[in-house]
Amino acid sequence: MSNQGYTVIGPANTRAGRVLWMLEELGLPYAHHNAPPRSQEVMALNPSGKVPVLIVDGAAITDSTAINQYLADKHGKLTYKAGTLERARQDSLTQFLLDEFDAVLWVAARHSFILPEELRHSAIKDSLKWEFERSQKVLVQRMGDAPFVAGPEYLVTDILLGHCLVWATTAKFPITEPRLIDYLEKTMARPAFQRAMAK
Repeated sequence: MSNQGYTVIGPANTRAGRVLWMLEELGLPYAHHNAPPRSQEVMALNPSGKVPVLIVDGAAITDSTAINQYLADKHGKLTYKAGTLERARQDSLTQFLLDEFDAVLWVAARHSFILPEELRHSAIKDSLKWEFERSQKVLVQRMGDAPFVAGPEYLVTDILLGHCLVWATTAKFPITEPRLIDYLEKTMARPAFQRAMAK
């Protein structure tokens, strides 16, 4: 689908934005198809209809976290080496962010505009916001004094956290930890982030 090596499918205001951002951080060329979730183009590549999809040598890779870790491993950047203790910590924090940040925001989105109206429960958002606030405190403790999520280096995990914090702001989920407020400001100032979100 692209003579540039990679093709990203999905709008930048979805999780596809994480992949666009990753490619921008890596400085790699790519093509971008702005096909929405559950469109015919997406359904042909991912039966769930979800984006993003990354096309590599004619093969489709799905799930933004899997895609970004694949890119990090393939190009040897923004990740610790597999089999190291640093990578184990990185992977642990990735799972934490997926469980405690991404999943909470996704459930809120489902009850806002994805589920059929008769199945939406707006009251559930209060409990989700409580969980989100508690998880922020845990994350800050886990980060310790490090400048980034998993230590002194900017990694694929930071893209995940940065995207979740931007998503939280859009979804009106309060970011209550001062350190994460500062982190979000620095994230949004990154040139690669700005280029990705402009797609």
